[in-house]
Amino acid sequence: MLPRFALLLLISANLLIPIAILVFATGFFPYKPFIPGRASFANGKDVRRHVSAPFDKVVFMVVDALRSDFVYSRNSGFNFTQSLIRSGAAMPFTAHATSPTITMPRVKAITTGSIPSFLDVILNFAESDTTSSLANQDTWLSQLNDKPGGKLVMYGDDTWLKLFPDTFSRADGTSSFFVSDFTEVDTNVTRHVPLELRQSDWNGMIMHYLGLDHIGHKSGPRSPHMVPKQTEMDGIVKQIYQSIESENHLQSTLLILCGDHGMNDAGNHGGSSEGETSPALIFLSPKLQTISKSCKCPLTVPESTFGYYKTVEQSDIVPTLAGLLGFPVPLNNLGIFIPEFLDFWSQDVKVSLVYENAQQILDIVRGTFPGLVFDGAAGTDCMLSQSDGEILSCLWSKAASTVNDPGQKDSNTALQALTEFAKRAQDIMSGTASNYDLRKLKIGILLAAVATVASLATAFTVLLNARSTVLWTFSLTIVYGVMMFASSYIEEEHHFWYWGSSGWLGWLFFKQLNIGGFQGLYQGCLVFPLFAILRVIRSWNQTGQKHAGGPDIARTLLPAHNFILWALVLVTYLDVVQRLSRRAIPWASRQLSSAAAFALGIASLGFKIAFTQADAPELLEGLQSLVLVPTEEASLVAQARAVFFSIFILLLLTSSPIIYQKWSYGGKFGDVLRPLHDLFTLFLMTQSRATNIPLFLLLELQFHVLGWLKLLPLELTLTLLLFQYASFFAFGGSNAISSVDLSNAYNGIAGYNVIAVGILTFCGNWAGSLWWTSATALLLSRQWKLWGQHTATLTTFVSSSVLFVMLACTALRTHLFIWTVFSPKFLYSMAWSMGQHICISIGLGSLLFWIGTW
Repeated sequence: MLPRFALLLLISANLLIPIAILVFATGFFPYKPFIPGRASFANGKDVRRHVSAPFDKVVFMVVDALRSDFVYSRNSGFNFTQSLIRSGAAMPFTAHATSPTITMPRVKAITTGSIPSFLDVILNFAESDTTSSLANQDTWLSQLNDKPGGKLVMYGDDTWLKLFPDTFSRADGTSSFFVSDFTEVDTNVTRHVPLELRQSDWNGMIMHYLGLDHIGHKSGPRSPHMVPKQTEMDGIVKQIYQSIESENHLQSTLLILCGDHGMNDAGNHGGSSEGETSPALIFLSPKLQTISKSCKCPLTVPESTFGYYKTVEQSDIVPTLAGLLGFPVPLNNLGIFIPEFLDFWSQDVKVSLVYENAQQILDIVRGTFPGLVFDGAAGTDCMLSQSDGEILSCLWSKAASTVNDPGQKDSNTALQALTEFAKRAQDIMSGTASNYDLRKLKIGILLAAVATVASLATAFTVLLNARSTVLWTFSLTIVYGVMMFASSYIEEEHHFWYWGSSGWLGWLFFKQLNIGGFQGLYQGCLVFPLFAILRVIRSWNQTGQKHAGGPDIARTLLPAHNFILWALVLVTYLDVVQRLSRRAIPWASRQLSSAAAFALGIASLGFKIAFTQADAPELLEGLQSLVLVPTEEASLVAQARAVFFSIFILLLLTSSPIIYQKWSYGGKFGDVLRPLHDLFTLFLMTQSRATNIPLFLLLELQFHVLGWLKLLPLELTLTLLLFQYASFFAFGGSNAISSVDLSNAYNGIAGYNVIAVGILTFCGNWAGSLWWTSATALLLSRQWKLWGQHTATLTTFVSSSVLFVMLACTALRTHLFIWTVFSPKFLYSMAWSMGQHICISIGLGSLLFWIGTW
């Protein structure tokens, strides 16, 4: 047992960790400032002439996660859209979506033209959040609404309703997070299309389809559901385009088909891989045939690249829409008018449009660099300037002098100068650091440092008693902390835990041999199974950045040999059930216990088979005749609820001796913990992909070998810590937001609930780590005095890792990868420390340990 003072220090350290994180986060993720008000043609800008707009209506069709190859490649289902590209009635682009590649920040980018805050990553998951509203910001939606007779309608992802409250005259929103549904979310949008196409009272219709994104999350970009969904979306494009051709009130309507982001090879998004940042962008109208040239479509590009046609910034949609529909460019826009559309106008009007766009960007530049003069004489070579602000000042002076020169007759020179300024400004302003609150960053770091010192002081007496293990613990902590300052090491963190685990097992092997005699040889040989299992586990899921989506066991070997997969799955379920059958209900007969355990096992396995049939039917190809597969989507919710309810009931029955006092059960209370652990394992298996379920069998083998090894307390703690982190990556986790797996986030849920979905998402992504937390309580249940020491050691590592991540984010806050690598790592650090450590290791682990030792 820890002394009272040490216990108080340990409690204080664990209380300080979440406080430090929250204080640091409020300083690290502030909203970027924006210019208030609305742009207008009469607000002092030098608009040279009234620009007639070629279009008066827009249909803005967003297909969530519409990666460029989904439209432009030979495997695409967008056959009609491809025919329009070939005819010149559609102009194709690849839109570059900056990280974070999730819906809310991307919608902000394509409506304001600005660069969203990384805080939107968090707000994106809070469906009830209203702080992210764009009601007071200038957007192309507000500009359309302000036009005489302006009216907007919206159908689809309710993110638009949250961002634009009281904006739409007619709307029907759908939750974007219920990823189990491929059909209803899109049918709910499409059913409104025929009626709206007959209406003439709107000038802007937004549709945001979600089914394709949900398919990606559930079963990846190569899912058999993917091409049929693309064909369905292509049918909507055809319906709208033919109405534009035939309906008089739609003759000047522009249809835009785009994705808010793409997806990676696993079907997820949020990071900065090329697949995630390369959505398709297509402008469609019969009028485009007067200015465009036909393009070859489909195209073939090198594998794993997505640069089809010209690449434009996603923010470029905003000023392009402003010109094409005849409204001022929104005030906070950093986008640049796409030059391919300038041929709608004469040379003078082209210059006016580009000049207005550049002047609007200049307003943002002036606010960012208030001490610089932007009306001075232009230098000969602007790139020789000392700072970004001076470069922009020089480029603007050169562009302005070119435009205002009465002797300048070559409008192309003016266009080139204005475009050069705008592009350079876009690059610089897009990369400008956020307005960090350094005071809060320093306070957060200080609190994390105090937590580290307090936890280290608590663990000090323990560490002194095992000097060699202390060296390993100290070395791993320091090396891990130093890694947080390198983007490549963060992206490939799994290697640290795999090699760290291997090195530690090697040290244990030689340590056991030093014992001497048969006992030492026997203990040393026990390390070899741990080596072998670890080697298999590390090959299960390719993760990280460099090799994500590469050949591995889960996505390459097992799908190709699905009989082996389901044999392993069956063995894993039988392994858990046979243990439960002996003591699932410790005070009941063996027969009753066995019946309850087998009923639960059959229900759990049946749900997983049915779920896989709906989620990834290719894994059951050729095996349907061997299993009874329920196929109705509604039955999956009922089956999952039945499994969860059964686990809960057995949980109560298993722990009932504790509820009804010690006299009601004559056995050892430590025996209660094993069936609780097995029930928890069944729950985690329900929350895991079918291809990952055999991993639980391997973890169980590791657990048994650890039970046979006679490890010292600190050695056992370090081993369990290494296995916790290694198993997180073995199940497919990484430090990229795009690796968050939502495929099991809606088991048993008929609609979106942020708390339930959050818990199920966490359990699904941290399944391996959660399993080891429960196993830790089981291993230490006979040694109550060790729990405090074990917790102190874990807290020391967690608090120090949080401290290092904070230091790295602060020191590298102007780094190129701050929002693509370091910020996501901070979010994962939050999940590890507050979710896995405090809620699970400290909370649930202590509860299980208490049950096992009572």
